[in-house]
Amino acid sequence: MKTQKKQLILAVSGIKNSGKTTLITALLPALKKRNLSTAVIKHDGHEFEADIPGTDTWKAGEAGACGTLVFSGTKYMMVKYYPAESTEELISLFPEADIILLEGFKHSEYPKIEVIRKANSLCSVCDPRFLQGIVTDISREELKYDAGEEVEEIPFFELDETEPLAEWICQLWKKKQSSL
Repeated sequence: MKTQKKQLILAVSGIKNSGKTTLITALLPALKKRNLSTAVIKHDGHEFEADIPGTDTWKAGEAGACGTLVFSGTKYMMVKYYPAESTEELISLFPEADIILLEGFKHSEYPKIEVIRKANSLCSVCDPRFLQGIVTDISREELKYDAGEEVEEIPFFELDETEPLAEWICQLWKKKQSSL
């Protein structure tokens, strides 16, 4: 019987310009080095251009196609002109991923890592019930919690501690696999 893996879903949350994308792009090579396949799903609060204007697939979309797909020998890109039903539906598009990082999602019930930078905030904005770790350049004593309750057991990582953070995430993934 084929062994089924359980995906680790983690939101990388924080206020605007806290460093979520920077953290994710630093983590990806560190997770890949640990042989973990990682996908990223980002919510955009604004409409975005899903294809490159002027390409054949963009022209097909502009002409009314309900979706387009372009592929090569190593990758493909699909654009569907239809709203996603749920985050779970989007997660299901990556069955090959060991880990899925959701960029944003600070108000979701997904387990999360919050990025907090002194330059733009001293306050955690995530519900402590779902907070798994904090990546920051401030001390535990300086941190304030919007929810009003301090959580002592949450691990803290420095902004530049990519390797220890990746190892911690790897251990979370392994723990999830052992619960199969």
